[in-house]
Amino acid sequence: MDNRVFIGGGGPDYGEKQGLRLDYANRHGLIAGATGTGKTVTLQILAEGLSAAGVPVFLSDVKGDLSGLGAAGSAEFKLHEAFQSRAATIGFDDYRYEAFPVTFWDLFGEQGHPVRTTVAEMGPLLLSRLMNLTDAQEGIMNIAFRVSDEEGMPILDLKDLQALLVWVGENRDALSLRYGNVSPQSVGAIQRQLMVLENQGGAQLFGEPALDLDDLITTDADGRGRINILAADRLMGAPRLYATFLLWLLSELFETLPEVGDPEKPKLVFFFDEAHLLFDDAPKALVDKVEQVARLIRSKGVGVYFITQNPDDVPEDILGQLGNRIQHALRAFTARDRKALARAAETYRPNPRFDTADAIRDVGTGEAVTSMLGPKGAPGVVERTLIRPPSSRLGPIDDAARRALIQASPVVGKYDTAIDRESAYEIIAQRADKAAQEAEAAEKKAEEQSAAEREFNAGRRYSGKRVSRSTSRDDGFGSRFGRAIGGAVLKEMSGTTGRRLVRGILGGLFKGR
Repeated sequence: MDNRVFIGGGGPDYGEKQGLRLDYANRHGLIAGATGTGKTVTLQILAEGLSAAGVPVFLSDVKGDLSGLGAAGSAEFKLHEAFQSRAATIGFDDYRYEAFPVTFWDLFGEQGHPVRTTVAEMGPLLLSRLMNLTDAQEGIMNIAFRVSDEEGMPILDLKDLQALLVWVGENRDALSLRYGNVSPQSVGAIQRQLMVLENQGGAQLFGEPALDLDDLITTDADGRGRINILAADRLMGAPRLYATFLLWLLSELFETLPEVGDPEKPKLVFFFDEAHLLFDDAPKALVDKVEQVARLIRSKGVGVYFITQNPDDVPEDILGQLGNRIQHALRAFTARDRKALARAAETYRPNPRFDTADAIRDVGTGEAVTSMLGPKGAPGVVERTLIRPPSSRLGPIDDAARRALIQASPVVGKYDTAIDRESAYEIIAQRADKAAQEAEAAEKKAEEQSAAEREFNAGRRYSGKRVSRSTSRDDGFGSRFGRAIGGAVLKEMSGTTGRRLVRGILGGLFKGR
């Protein structure tokens, strides 16, 4: 299809061919449906089509299945005949097996290139969300970031933040006067949450070299967009870390990329799998931030597609911005399910040929109810659609094939070795060492002065030699006799007779004048 990513369609029970218009692909989208209804395959064929059109893609591989994008499908695959039959049914005339250019990423550095960011780039809002902090604790996080800027102490990794929080706690009296109360209990609570985050893998996420966003927006030698695959199977063990990292990445794209208006095709398409994790128990400030990013990032040439089980998982204000929709089956076993199904059907432009709610309930695996943006950005009429088969391998590749693709990656070696440059932890440690040295020097000087005073009081020179009380070195009988006579005369002079004698002498002196 010209200027479109072919999705599917065809057959007597289905409508016209459905495709994602490249010039409207940055208007965002939704892939929804119950478990096992085909959401992962739909994500795979969209990634293939965008890559073939020269559009880079970023997606998370929650189950490990999407690594198959890096390998071609095979005629030996058990579903080969079914794929060929479906391609013929929906008029997919140029269907063939092929591999696509992929780059594997992994926060833990095991199944792909390490992907990192700095604590400073993450910011206090997302970090507070990540650690589920209270308002008071989030306030202290903001104080720590302000201190980092004012004191020239960069926060790059977790140990930087831990050291800075210790500094904030030690200087809480002065900081409380400037920024508000800093309680040691709140600082301690944040430190405990940092320890939990570290145990979940946060230590691998925060550090340098940080991810260069330009490495996500690349094409191969044939002009096909590179598909960036984040290994998320292990990361899903820390769902808050997973959601916060993807939101940070989306925010960074929004803040970094220039305005491009309405391009002929997106600069990047971002798929957010398990999107409900982003919004579960999310504070209003965070939901507002997601809504702002979703509303404005379109002008940066970035399309965002949320993948979730139920459209109700996405807040209504954000759901209203998702123009391209692929809805797989929703099950309606309970009253709550039926209400959710009815709400989902109401968001589509109706088709007089069938009831939308019935279609959403009845479509089988590999089928969907679709509504794609048409001319002038208007939502298309809802259609029942057979999803086209993938050209790449359905299912994961083995470890040897993954390692080979990692070694052939254009960013091999760029992120493999962590860098620990001077930052808050080292600066605070240096300041502490300097203060300790100064305190030691001051203490030593005080001890020397105290010793000198004791020496002086004991009649010793600073050299340590005793001060002589006589110029004579003779300490014989004559000297002892002289000291005895002198002592007796001094005693007598201090008595009554001595005082009369002194008065007489002084009186005679004054009379003589």
